[in-house]
Amino acid sequence: MRHTVSIALDDRSYSIEIGAGLMSDPATFAGLPQASVAVVVSNATVAPLYAQRLQHTLAARFKTVHLVTLPDGEQFKTWETLNTIFDALLQNNCDRKTVLFALGGGVVGDMTGFAAASYMRGVPFVQVPTTLLAQVDSSVGGKTGINHPLGKNMVGAFYQPQLVVCDLDTLQTLPAREISAGLAEIIKYGPIADMAFFEWLESHVHALRSGDAKALAYAVQRSCEIKAWVVGQDEREAGLRAILNFGHTFGHAIEAGLGYGKWLHGEAVGCGMVMAAHLSHALGLVDSAFVERLTRLISAAGLPIQAPVLDGKDNAGKYLELMQVDKKAHAGEIRFILIDGPGKACIRAADASVVRQVIARCCSA
Repeated sequence: MRHTVSIALDDRSYSIEIGAGLMSDPATFAGLPQASVAVVVSNATVAPLYAQRLQHTLAARFKTVHLVTLPDGEQFKTWETLNTIFDALLQNNCDRKTVLFALGGGVVGDMTGFAAASYMRGVPFVQVPTTLLAQVDSSVGGKTGINHPLGKNMVGAFYQPQLVVCDLDTLQTLPAREISAGLAEIIKYGPIADMAFFEWLESHVHALRSGDAKALAYAVQRSCEIKAWVVGQDEREAGLRAILNFGHTFGHAIEAGLGYGKWLHGEAVGCGMVMAAHLSHALGLVDSAFVERLTRLISAAGLPIQAPVLDGKDNAGKYLELMQVDKKAHAGEIRFILIDGPGKACIRAADASVVRQVIARCCSA
């Protein structure tokens, strides 16, 4: 079964194709711009599994298909690695009609998209996400970028792909930890927009963790539908789109504080959602029963629910320092995505003393 979810952005509109075996079907890529050269960007883990398959399929449409293989890991989401892509494009005399294909998880997708936005001031690119997290979140919506040592995704651009291809077959090779990481980005859609989906996740979380194909297909489809609805209304995160960052303010602090790559992005977001739920409760937005319910689901998904200590002397101070470097911060004020009742998100600031109490509670044994 194949599903199509549309992103409505006027002349930047595109479709998300969801189904099994899409990477092997030349028809999947039939609507792309005409070009003689394609460049597949992947990483050392994914390329051996799927690069040859994608190159073979693309050979029916492109005269030449190059492969660029990057090192694997969040710690390589840097200027130096980005330049590896630019080096390959220049060495192969790629022009502005060249189509880039991001074959991998969120790191590959973000960097390939940023390279596409920047090379010759913009070339077309296609997302072919191979992780659950990338299929339900990072490949959709046009956010591209790299990390800076002081902040995650602080250097980048909004640049929409021509197409997103979610081949569900790739999920069958994911390790359990990666499946759990992807579930974090799926779970977030419930509290911010769709409690019926949240309830479905509660009853299907074990099937999702075990790799049930039918459950995964629905979870990917519904997640993409919600994100498409949000992005279609707020492409550049001027307001509504910020709700997709539920759990991310705390989560990004965890990633930066521990060192990129120690926790997977989804693990940090999962724990960050627990912290954001506690802050929502502290501000009187939700009751303790909702916090407990969300925490149970995140734990059942195999995600951490206890935050790490980042600084033995002033742990809360370290979190606050890291959260100051956040795209949602205004004039030095940290703004959080919180739950204003189940199924509805809001953007709020909070007194530092309250945030400190939440951090202390969530980091305690």
